[in-house]
Amino acid sequence: MSFYLVTGGAGFIGSHLTEELARRGHRVRVVDSLITGKRRNLDHVAGVEFLEGDLADPAIAERAVGGVEYVLHQAAIPSVPRSVNDPVTSHRANVDASLNILVAARDVGVRRLVYAGSSSVYGDTPTLPKREDMPPNPLSPYALQKLVAEQYCQMFTRLYGFETVTIRYFNVFGPRQDPGSPYSGVISLFATALIEGRQPVIYGDGEQTRDFTYVSNVVDGVLLACEAPKAAGEAVNVATGGRISLNGLLDTMNGIVGTNLKAVHQPARAGDVRDSQADITKARTVLGYSPRVGLEEGLRNTLDWCRAGRA
Repeated sequence: MSFYLVTGGAGFIGSHLTEELARRGHRVRVVDSLITGKRRNLDHVAGVEFLEGDLADPAIAERAVGGVEYVLHQAAIPSVPRSVNDPVTSHRANVDASLNILVAARDVGVRRLVYAGSSSVYGDTPTLPKREDMPPNPLSPYALQKLVAEQYCQMFTRLYGFETVTIRYFNVFGPRQDPGSPYSGVISLFATALIEGRQPVIYGDGEQTRDFTYVSNVVDGVLLACEAPKAAGEAVNVATGGRISLNGLLDTMNGIVGTNLKAVHQPARAGDVRDSQADITKARTVLGYSPRVGLEEGLRNTLDWCRAGRA
């Protein structure tokens, strides 16, 4: 049994990590500001130690890491539009807090920190799929902030010998992704609209593509990264390696729900990339990762969860 800290552990991905760690019998501490996370996401997980606080405060970061062996750093404001509208607050959450937890974890001798990176760092590089050795081209403050924190992680490994791994997430979706949140992903928004009989909104023409990744695949990748001997100092894509347009996604979800609702198209949003698809070769070789849940199965699970929440 190991002792894990999950930052942002009351949020969407963090709560799934916390749940799986507890299921495996590990000791888990969660630190969360509850700005976007919700305590109820952890109500079903027994034995979790909870610390409420903002990691942008170095004292909170120092309290959070006491005694832990692994840090899974998920805490962030994961929103391109929010970062465009309020880059200072976004920077505080995404960069300042990340540096604080890196310093605190290094100073107490944490074995390894696994950081929640983002595919947004690639920007609109024309070549697909996106490989980790491609030069980054962030298009929004959020993407830049994720890149800066990722580079801090790699620098801490090179400079101090503190083991870090960055997992670059690609459009993660699944249960507990709050459709009422301004930071929510398109799948949870589509799911809620279809279940409620409303036309979903698509920004732009809908032909933009994404590599949608079910949350349990991400949990697999993060936990493999805690132990993989060759992963220290690396950035690794974790995704499915496929892509679908937003129009195609809506067609698929209409088919599952049994609806035929057309999208309402609004102007494209500043900072959004056109196409995204991961090359997951490195994840397979360095982490031993392989996606277990495909898009349609993940969509069915997510829609079931959305329906249950309205029962």
